[in-house]
Amino acid sequence: MSLLARLAPHLPYVRRYARALTGDQATGDHYVRVALEALAAGERVLEADMTPRVALYHVFHAIWCTSGAQLEGPQEDDAVADDTTRRLMRIAPRSRQAFLLTALEGFTPSEAAQILDADFAEVERLIAEAQAEIDAELATDVLIIEDEPVIAADIEALVKELGHTVVDIAATRTEAVDAVARKTPGLVLADIQLADGSSGIDAVKDILARYDVPVIFITAFPERLLTGERPEPTFLITKPFQPETVKAAIGQALFFHPRKASKRAA
Repeated sequence: MSLLARLAPHLPYVRRYARALTGDQATGDHYVRVALEALAAGERVLEADMTPRVALYHVFHAIWCTSGAQLEGPQEDDAVADDTTRRLMRIAPRSRQAFLLTALEGFTPSEAAQILDADFAEVERLIAEAQAEIDAELATDVLIIEDEPVIAADIEALVKELGHTVVDIAATRTEAVDAVARKTPGLVLADIQLADGSSGIDAVKDILARYDVPVIFITAFPERLLTGERPEPTFLITKPFQPETVKAAIGQALFFHPRKASKRAA
């Protein structure tokens, strides 16, 4: 199989990563092109002990570290950079790489360690540093939709530990809609099966019909969302959950969600 055929399925994703890493699509594409040219010329090779996708990102990382990481400047032009880009560019380059590789590109920490030529512990430290910066900057009001008091209390503790404020805990669809009417949250954490037999899915639909807020589903019934019949949620956590998984999802949901005006009619 030719080099191009092996790498073609992964090129859109490495371009996405390059754009997020550099803060500019043209700049990102330049480094992707340089990496491909280096591979074609034999100046770089895909490591045989890595999957093709990991090996491609590894080569891109090597190219970027020899030039882009040193040459990039902060994005200060509000007309050019969106909120997410400006926030990304404020994170130290190496922490930014580890965060984007795992949060945006879906690599495991072990794969990110291969790409970055780092050990597992360093990657976890870099991700934690990026996460701490994000959490501090994006503190917001959170609505929890959960009918089990013990689970709701656990989620509330996690949310507060990250510096966010829990504005309400709703056990039913009606309570959730009423809570949002009183105060618009910046994030919703929702279960699916609620106390009175109502649906957290329906509650979220009601909320999103009026407000543009990120949503994380935390549920014991993920199959009810993974049907292929509707757009599936970006953030879906299965119970029983790991605290660190919830914390990471909160940071990612807030970080990557575009800030838009409320959908509520004037």
